[in-house]
Amino acid sequence: MERRSRSFYGLAVFFALFVLFLYGPILTIGILSFQGPQGGLTFPMNGVSLHWFHDLFQEQAVGDIWGAFRRSFGLGLIVMVTTVVVSVMAGLAFRKRFYGSGLLFYAAITSLVIPSILISLGVGLIFNQLGFKIHWATSGFGSQLTWTLPFGLLIMFAVFNRFDKSYEEAARDQGASAWQTLRHVVLPIIAPSLIGVALFGFTLSYDEFARTLLTAGSYNTLPLEIFGMTTNVTTPVIYALGTLTTVFSFVIIAVFLLVAWMIGKRRARMGSDAGKGV
Repeated sequence: MERRSRSFYGLAVFFALFVLFLYGPILTIGILSFQGPQGGLTFPMNGVSLHWFHDLFQEQAVGDIWGAFRRSFGLGLIVMVTTVVVSVMAGLAFRKRFYGSGLLFYAAITSLVIPSILISLGVGLIFNQLGFKIHWATSGFGSQLTWTLPFGLLIMFAVFNRFDKSYEEAARDQGASAWQTLRHVVLPIIAPSLIGVALFGFTLSYDEFARTLLTAGSYNTLPLEIFGMTTNVTTPVIYALGTLTTVFSFVIIAVFLLVAWMIGKRRARMGSDAGKGV
């Protein structure tokens, strides 16, 4: 058996440390959320129970946890749908060169390199100057799109750069209209990528803090609410909230992966049926 080089073990240690720093905090919070009723915020644990999960669903003296969750969830859905629609439209538009396309592209992705807090400050100032009310569903929505749209655009540009146009040409030769070609040919082919853009849009919005800090108005989203709780809540209930939000994030990812798997399975079955028909 061939001996492994020293570089292999060095990289293995580095990877183990990476995983530890990545998932260690999540694991620690998950463990501490099961503290007993008299437990605190640190180790050693004082008993094991579900007390703090139960307490989480009671009325809290500080904050509005479930209102913040509903706002983050609703905002995430709105941002997700907008990101998918605009990204697809932009991807279709940029398949052909047009005057100013390069400038428009770089203007769209510039927000990725601007500090998030400056984006939040800028959007808040614009709304103030125009006399508009700062609210999570308006100014917060706009500031988050500066974060999610560039990722969606980059994904769609990559998808359409390698998209085989012969499928569209075949559909048009069969008499399909432009809308029918888009609906029945293009969208089913790029469906897995659309799921990826949707997942990006939702998760980036759901846990965004900096770009929402100065644009959420009087009502906090969940990240802002959790940040506020860190200065007021001194019980493991905040860990219970962290554990539940982490589980919720994994559930959302699992749902998207399940949808992608179902689409792939359906496509394989249709291909198999078509092959049998031939």
